[in-house]
Amino acid sequence: MNARSLVKIPCVYMRGGTSKGLIINENDLPGDAKIRDQVILKIYGSPNPWQIDGIGGGSPTTSKLALVRKSEQEDIDIVYTFGQVSVTEEIIDYKPTCGNMAAAVGLYAVEEGFCKIKEPYTVVRIFNTNANKIIEVEVPVKNGAVVYDGDFSISGVPGTASKINVNFLDSGGAITGKVLPTGNIKDKVSLSSGKIVEVSVVDSANTIIFVKADQVDIEGTEVGKDFNKKELLDRLEEIRTTVGKQIGLISPNDNPSPFTHALPKICVIAKPRDYVSSEKQIISADDIHIIGRYLAMGTLHPAFAVSGAIALATASQIPGTVVHDMLVDHKGPIKIGHPTGIIEVEATVIEENGEYRVQRAAIGRTARRIMEGYSFVPASLFNGAVTRLEQD
Repeated sequence: MNARSLVKIPCVYMRGGTSKGLIINENDLPGDAKIRDQVILKIYGSPNPWQIDGIGGGSPTTSKLALVRKSEQEDIDIVYTFGQVSVTEEIIDYKPTCGNMAAAVGLYAVEEGFCKIKEPYTVVRIFNTNANKIIEVEVPVKNGAVVYDGDFSISGVPGTASKINVNFLDSGGAITGKVLPTGNIKDKVSLSSGKIVEVSVVDSANTIIFVKADQVDIEGTEVGKDFNKKELLDRLEEIRTTVGKQIGLISPNDNPSPFTHALPKICVIAKPRDYVSSEKQIISADDIHIIGRYLAMGTLHPAFAVSGAIALATASQIPGTVVHDMLVDHKGPIKIGHPTGIIEVEATVIEENGEYRVQRAAIGRTARRIMEGYSFVPASLFNGAVTRLEQD
């Protein structure tokens, strides 16, 4: 460590889908995990509700992290570890994964020369360490360069861009090892109020609890403050933590919160009906197959997480789940109505010897490189650790 009071960390600030955060090469961070996380928290300005002393945007969707490194395996281009940087706690959660940021990682890999460019699509093979699964990202390329302009749009992001296909291969059991972590198609959860709610728990890309809106006494079309009411959030958190303890993602002795235990996730679903989005647009029941409200860190996600959409598409193909109950006989891609619009997803699920396997799940995203350069952090955080820049 030299005498400088600040150390610079190379990073790229990117948007992937409806998420935003930094992509950092692991080699540019301290090898000690504890020191590394302290450095990252400082970069983001956490913990602080506004993340005023860092690049975080004061919300879970703008506090995403992708740690990457070039793969040493011939059939893998880049290794990707997702981290959810807490806004209000001194925590980075590496248990869940993020499909939105996977789109950004795929674009980053092409831009940075991690893979050989091929036209019209360069297929980036990503090994995601959170789920120990392969994600293939198809990045449009023309004349040896990435195509950024296009007519594809996603709800929650203004404008249009080129479409980046994100394909999750064998995504089932990503977190728990089982597509149905409880071993059941449906489960009943007893709440402290005495009420019993029916849920389906599906692990595909992430572990998601699905519950029908009428089970938690709402319509399912609520957005913003109409959804983020303490009574409802507390009830959903009780369901989430109860199931989390049942399937081993939360220890029985833990005192969990949405900030300390991101998994399992929870999603409220409802049958299609007209509603007004948070963008003041009318979402027509005729344009969607199901309504979804996905929670992130204890509050309503402004859109709908990619990994949540993958799990929903998986659940839709397993007869008897609460999702399948709403989509009986539906074939093909599923359009989910969420707070800011519509997200479309598809999955191929097969049954083998009484077990379900997700062959493939896919979704279209857009991504953009916003800024590149260095983040500066106090040298005192490194506690003697040396970065690659200083070694060079």
